Amino acid sequence: MQSDPQRYTVTAALPYANGPVHIGHLAGVYLPADIYVRYLRANGRDVKFICGSDEHGVPITIRAQKEGVTPQQVVDKYHAIIRDSFQEFGVSFDIYSRTSSKTHSEVASGFFKKLYEEGKFIEQVSEQYYDEKAAQFLADRYIVGTCPNCGNDNAYGDQCEKCGTSLSPTELISPRSMLSGNQPVLRETKHWYLPLDQYEPWLREWIVQGHKHDWKTNVYGQCKSWIDQGLQPRAVTRDLDWGVPVPVPGAEGKVLYVWFDAPIGYISATKDLLPDTWETYWKDKGTKLVHFIGKDNIVFHCIIFPAMLKAHGDYILPDNVPANEFLNLEGDKISTSRNWAVWLHEYLQEFPGKADVLRYVLCANAPENKDNDFTWKDFQARNNNELVANLGNFINRAVVLTHKFFGGKVPAVGALTAQDGEVLQQLAEFPQRIGDLIDNYRFRDALNELMNLTRAGNKYLADTEPWKLIKTDEARTGTVLHVALQMAASLVTLLEPFLPASADKLGQMLRTEKKSWQAAGRADALSAGHQIGEAALLFDKIEDATVEAQVQKLLNTKQANELAAAVAAPAKPDISFEEFQTMDLRVGTILSAEKVAKTKKLLKLSVDLGFEEPRTIVSGIAEHFVAEALIGQQVQVLLNLAPREIKGIQSQGMLLMAENADGSLSLMQPSSHVRPGSGIA
Repeated sequence: MQSDPQRYTVTAALPYANGPVHIGHLAGVYLPADIYVRYLRANGRDVKFICGSDEHGVPITIRAQKEGVTPQQVVDKYHAIIRDSFQEFGVSFDIYSRTSSKTHSEVASGFFKKLYEEGKFIEQVSEQYYDEKAAQFLADRYIVGTCPNCGNDNAYGDQCEKCGTSLSPTELISPRSMLSGNQPVLRETKHWYLPLDQYEPWLREWIVQGHKHDWKTNVYGQCKSWIDQGLQPRAVTRDLDWGVPVPVPGAEGKVLYVWFDAPIGYISATKDLLPDTWETYWKDKGTKLVHFIGKDNIVFHCIIFPAMLKAHGDYILPDNVPANEFLNLEGDKISTSRNWAVWLHEYLQEFPGKADVLRYVLCANAPENKDNDFTWKDFQARNNNELVANLGNFINRAVVLTHKFFGGKVPAVGALTAQDGEVLQQLAEFPQRIGDLIDNYRFRDALNELMNLTRAGNKYLADTEPWKLIKTDEARTGTVLHVALQMAASLVTLLEPFLPASADKLGQMLRTEKKSWQAAGRADALSAGHQIGEAALLFDKIEDATVEAQVQKLLNTKQANELAAAVAAPAKPDISFEEFQTMDLRVGTILSAEKVAKTKKLLKLSVDLGFEEPRTIVSGIAEHFVAEALIGQQVQVLLNLAPREIKGIQSQGMLLMAENADGSLSLMQPSSHVRPGSGIA
């Protein structure tokens, strides 16, 4: 661990540009990274915050194929959505670049060529699946088949998403190509590999001996487990037509494998940001490199990318990789394929002006050491009980009372009591206490300490009761509010890493600017006589109806997923054609409909079936349809079902219905209006 670096390069995992960003991404990577960077800036540190869209790889090409567009159109669409969402959420990247840029192609190609020319790769010929109709080799995700573990017929060549088993394409039963649907064949192909096994002794020393005590236990543990299992050579190229072309002879039709390509995106983005000085942030020993990632990227950033950097020889290595665990949603794993997520761009549309509320909740409930769960009820409770009733209440009381009793001018400070001194001493200690936690990547604890400062402020006002004290001692009231306003002013700086929009709003309210982190605990931020602005609510309550709408949205998603995954009921025994011909199926028009008295499920229908008199049919569909809405609808009827008395009503037929997987019913209707009594052929 570097004790006093000259500068910082902080990276956040490149989000994959085949879909938007969700709250799991924010809690795991981007919010903690932004808090850390904002804190460093408040300390006057030289820091560059680097990110961009990861725009190569098979999922991009699969989505493009499904949507009937080009891969470039896919990444252009999602790059813009992700970039704009981050900006509105307040993630303060110095640059948000993309791996489809010209600069990235040049940097990634140059990185590969140096290792190639120095003999750092090994070449291997292997057999891979090839689609003869599409005339191309198939990436793992382009191959589907039956999972040998659970029997799922739509398992991918790298993983079965039903049982979670990791697979190789050759393990699939009856594999087929997603491009043509045909069965692929095995063909030989040549690729270049990074021999990770050759770097195993160095990695063991660098990680196990060098970072055992300063890396998070989840990061260190996963790395040690991988190394203990023994490292194997890993391909750095693949057969694909979307990506950075492999820049050596004999590599036509091959691109850099995305896991090799993507982390170089940090370097190319820095070069885009600082064309003349970028090397200082990647090659100078005085630079501290910190990667913020989710736990699914630990191996890539702690073993594979460092091995790449070591092989290259010119670059510094990461000082720390503070990866978080996963965030679940309402008790279920977040899943983009199942649409089980809270998408950032949708949240920002549905909760305008409340980016900081989500920042607060995700940090307060961050999955730093174990998986955590996001629920909308907890979101509401934290907003109402912690932001509104604690932080917002303290600021509002201090500002409102200052306007009420002293015309909005900071009152002079008089003699300080022991209680005042204790509060000011606490204030002086909070910046260091919060900062130490941020320095050690304990953002959830740091936020809690920040809220302890506002709790101390609320307690101070509750104990001194300036709204009562003003009646007997104006000078003492002025001292109390002076102390409270100094605490409020400190929050302009201390809030900024966590809730930047709220910090700006508070600064405007108090008419003061952010101070350095070290100066945030001083008791002279606002001088006596300083005119503050009018009070404005930093946060407002979130009502039950608002979160209930979000819960219902998720329930609708869950229901849609269940319907999509539902399996049809088994077929009934065969009947003869002669038996089928005995059924008299007709189209009828409903003339009237009413509920059967003292029942919940029954409707009495009068149906025109082309005869002189309409037929009466009793049907158990009252819980699925509004009676009046059925009038005039055409339906399919089994005409020659034997009459049956139901609740004293003679029923003369049966309506044909389609029953959905969730038990709901749909009318079986002709696609266009036909004459009542028409037969169904």
